[in-house]
Amino acid sequence: MSDEDKVLDTHYEVALDDEPDPTRGPVYVDVVTKDNTRHPVIPAQWRGTDNVKSTLKRQAATAGHIAAYHAVRSPRYIGLAVLWSVVGVFRLLWRHIRWAWHPELNALLQAAATNARGKDELKEGRTIEQQLATRRTARAVMLLAELVALAVTGGLLFAFAPRYVLVLVGAAVVPLLAHYGRPATMPIVTPAVVAPRHRKLSADIVLRAYYAAGLGHPDKPDQQIHFGGPMSRDTRNIGSEVVIDLPYGKGWSDMVKPGTKAAIASGIDVTEYQVFFTRDKTSDRRHKLLVADQNPLAIPAGRTPLLRLKPTDIWKPAPFGLDERGNPVSVPLMWNSVLVGAQPRKGKTFSARLLALYAALDPYVKLTIIDGKKSPDWSSFRLVAHRYIRGTTVNRDGDPVEQVIDALMEIKKHIGEVNDFLTKLPVDECPEGKITPELSRKYPQLRVWVLVMEEFQMYYELDDKEASETIAGLLSNIMATGPSAGVIPLSSSQKPSGIGASQNVLRLFTRYRDNHSIRFALKCGNRTVSEAILGDEAYGEGYNAAALPEGKEFRGVGILYGADDNTPIVRTHLAEGPDAEKILMAARSFREAAGLLTGEAAGEDMAREARDVLNDVRNVFYAGKATISWPALAARLKETYPEAYADITPEAISAMVRKLGVKGKSVKDPEHFDKGVGQGCDKASVEAAIERRALGSR
Repeated sequence: MSDEDKVLDTHYEVALDDEPDPTRGPVYVDVVTKDNTRHPVIPAQWRGTDNVKSTLKRQAATAGHIAAYHAVRSPRYIGLAVLWSVVGVFRLLWRHIRWAWHPELNALLQAAATNARGKDELKEGRTIEQQLATRRTARAVMLLAELVALAVTGGLLFAFAPRYVLVLVGAAVVPLLAHYGRPATMPIVTPAVVAPRHRKLSADIVLRAYYAAGLGHPDKPDQQIHFGGPMSRDTRNIGSEVVIDLPYGKGWSDMVKPGTKAAIASGIDVTEYQVFFTRDKTSDRRHKLLVADQNPLAIPAGRTPLLRLKPTDIWKPAPFGLDERGNPVSVPLMWNSVLVGAQPRKGKTFSARLLALYAALDPYVKLTIIDGKKSPDWSSFRLVAHRYIRGTTVNRDGDPVEQVIDALMEIKKHIGEVNDFLTKLPVDECPEGKITPELSRKYPQLRVWVLVMEEFQMYYELDDKEASETIAGLLSNIMATGPSAGVIPLSSSQKPSGIGASQNVLRLFTRYRDNHSIRFALKCGNRTVSEAILGDEAYGEGYNAAALPEGKEFRGVGILYGADDNTPIVRTHLAEGPDAEKILMAARSFREAAGLLTGEAAGEDMAREARDVLNDVRNVFYAGKATISWPALAARLKETYPEAYADITPEAISAMVRKLGVKGKSVKDPEHFDKGVGQGCDKASVEAAIERRALGSR
């Protein structure tokens, strides 16, 4: 296999620019690696058990893909190799014949004949002719001997050698002949992994970009851009970076102006989403420029680390995703309130749910879930929620508006009780008059409480204006007094502005929205919506969620504002429905073990325990049917036993029966699966689980 046929699994540098202008003097950049820019002895991907496992898994996945890619195409490779090997035989034979004919001496013979004017020239021509005849004869004999040797060797091998020897010889000879026979532009084996190309950053490119953006002038000494450090690869090897010193009079405010990043990206000839600035704390005119090899926002952050199914601590920041450099990003929930906003189907609910799942895994946290849009994304929180309310219209669970008012009044009352309780504690136990991790675990009255308001704007636009005003007033009160008492509002909305209610409700809505201390804005439709989520001051600092990239690969990408001094663009971790179900099942088990289930979660648990799930599942099998899918099973349980399974989901019933020893299997169900086949269970496995349970109880 030639070099061009080899599969490359690393990137390479391609210079995309012409050579620098020779009339300009060189710009010197410090390329000496300093102490604070040294690469780690052991790369990050090989440090720690988790990193090693992740790296090996990724490499194994790449190797598996390459193997599968070439295995599928192996018949094509074999056919092409045989075809080009035949061509290679004729090319090789023609080359030997040409060698035997020795055409190089023809030119000398022709030159001697052309220049012959006397006896000496004629004598030289005859000498050349004799040499040509002699050499052709010798080479013809050698070529004939070679062909005879090949024929005899081939005949002997075919007559006497075992078949596996012939196969081995063919496997060795055919690729060589095919390589010799194929054109250089038609490789037989094509790469399974395409190596990405990236910008090769240089001082001239950076200066060109900054001057084009109007941040300096190359011919004015006091307006020139300087480098404040080495130009090198990023420590995570995702791009190139360099410290920039702007001219005096220019500063960070100039860098965050709308259009500056786009202008610099154009000057470097990359996309805007590959250019990142990091503010320097020592000087307003100094910052670090990072130019990523590829758009890092299109690289998924991966599944949530909460799938380790370990208890969490609400007093520690919640893992949320990765920033543009691949650094972990977390959100501190204690003493804060969080607002998540975006266009529909940009990852808003999944992002808010990540933080709620983190809170659920702390058994000492109470959860109130209020879902204004009645989304199935939150239904699994019934497993742990103190209260779970959905929608705005009366349903089988009652009037949700009344339930929302009751739930908010309960939280408001809790805030007052917390403050009263703290004032009664001795100074040595509560010296600062605030909740501490120890106090929140010691006293049930001081539990941390997370209030989730999904599509909270729905409750500001109710037909019952009085109810809207009541809810608006309660939410504003909770937002103002709750965080200091351990109540964490977690709100999400796809309509953070333009609420069509009374002026008082609109005022209270704006107060509630604007008082969130941490905001996360995913892709927005326009600048106005972005400002409504992030705040007016964010746009002035250069943050505009309307400018985030568009596309499926960018779902879950947003700007995190207010979590700390930095404002990163975050790729959130992913927790799909089954993952969320799994996390919440673990969260419920932690609460059950600690005796901390409260409210509706405790009541639902008692109702479910009163029924025999395995018998219920067996009873809903249709006569003569041996299998059933999870969606069909959930639907039949709802229909047959509505009092116990009114809100059961396919994922939930799957987790329940699997936990009871029923194995899942692939079943036919064209009604619920587009491909006609999906996951479910069979009746025999259910009956076997019932029998095992009976034997175990004897």
